[in-house]
Amino acid sequence: MSKPIMAKATAVWLVDNTTISFKQIADFCGMHELEVQGIADGDVAAGVKGFDPIANNQLTQEEIDRAQASPTHKLKLKFNAAAQGEETRRGPRYTPLSKRQDRPASILWLVKFHPELADSQIARLVGTTKPTIQAIRERTHWNIGSIQPIDPVALGLCKQSELDAAVQKAAAKKAKDGAALTDDERRKLLSTEQSLEADLEPRVPTAMEGLENFTLGQDYHPEVREKKYDADSFFNLPTSDDDDEEDDDQSGGRRRR
Repeated sequence: MSKPIMAKATAVWLVDNTTISFKQIADFCGMHELEVQGIADGDVAAGVKGFDPIANNQLTQEEIDRAQASPTHKLKLKFNAAAQGEETRRGPRYTPLSKRQDRPASILWLVKFHPELADSQIARLVGTTKPTIQAIRERTHWNIGSIQPIDPVALGLCKQSELDAAVQKAAAKKAKDGAALTDDERRKLLSTEQSLEADLEPRVPTAMEGLENFTLGQDYHPEVREKKYDADSFFNLPTSDDDDEEDDDQSGGRRRR
């Protein structure tokens, strides 16, 4: 569903000038119901001037009257022929000033974990430029030593669905070119839904590598307790022939005396 321009200011106007429910305003403006309630209480959007949706050709008075008469009625954005095609974003994504410092970290994450993505795809995902991406790829960025890779979805720079779509597009292009994919690359190119539905793969611990075909002997039974040893078994040693000969020599010498 399309959202009005200046959604928060439009919500402020609807709260101040109509009796439409918070739920209806929240659905129309793409906000949370509690956020609209905060606007009514003065805790949210303090100092924001209301934006009249009727004067700006986004709503009609008849639509507002129907919404006020029926709490279940959903406001519909007025059709504006001049606004057709504006939802198609062209060029790099706009990134708020508060999040622009996080872009190098997200670029490094994409370059590290999704090297199959083209620079143009990364630029659209996080709203950056190709020279910046190239500098991070070649590790010539002025702050490369302090940058830590962070998922752009976690930073709020793009949506998970957008990242999955870009990864799937890169996978299709690579398959079309006939390039062979490694197991790690196949796992990286899976979308979120596919990776969650996939079966867990058995992994051999690093310390056990090379022992995959090792089997225990048939005579080994873990349940059988090991043989116990006591002090007598160690110190009660059998007499040897050398000891007998030494005793005979000593006895013979006594006889000669």
